[in-house]
Amino acid sequence: MNRKFISKSNRVLRKILNSKENLDVLKDFIEAFLEIQIEEIKLNPYLKVKSNHLPSEENFGIADVRVRLKNQEEFNIGIQFIDGYYAQNKMLLYYAQIHANQLEYQDNRKIARTITINILDFNYLESEHYFNKIEIPSKMETTIELYVLELPKFMANSNKFFNKKEAWMTYLCGEVVEEIAEVLKRFNKIKKLDRLLEAYWKNEVME
Repeated sequence: MNRKFISKSNRVLRKILNSKENLDVLKDFIEAFLEIQIEEIKLNPYLKVKSNHLPSEENFGIADVRVRLKNQEEFNIGIQFIDGYYAQNKMLLYYAQIHANQLEYQDNRKIARTITINILDFNYLESEHYFNKIEIPSKMETTIELYVLELPKFMANSNKFFNKKEAWMTYLCGEVVEEIAEVLKRFNKIKKLDRLLEAYWKNEVME
């Protein structure tokens, strides 16, 4: 994993990306992996409102957003890093949290289809592919949709012809300096995130 994320990855990226000014980075990441075109993206207030009332901010993931596509379909999307044991429990609990928090908004919005993107720094699924979709039948209105991104399974493209998904994976893995440099040269939103991380660690103080 890119060493700039180390030290409570969810918390660091949440502090950096949960602002209107940086929604373009989240939008780029989501579009790359879900292969959708987002017309509008908004931060959901749940993380900020609830983070002071539960034991650990680490449980809240990186972001909780509402997106609207060009065809007007809406999604509730959560993104989190998972480490350690009990990956399945963490994925399901996070999904339930992100889906249920829609009741907190108090703005008469309809309950949208929920998707979570789970980033793992270890191999978990039997599939050889680094990016997989898990669908679980549910008594809720929609099927549970979990996307699982396993960093160790990704092999960086040495010929430097990255698509956007490969560029994000190369940056998240953070293993080959030359390939990351190429990504930062060609993909502006990833370069913006890199600048934000650099600034964060230069200015970070003990809390």
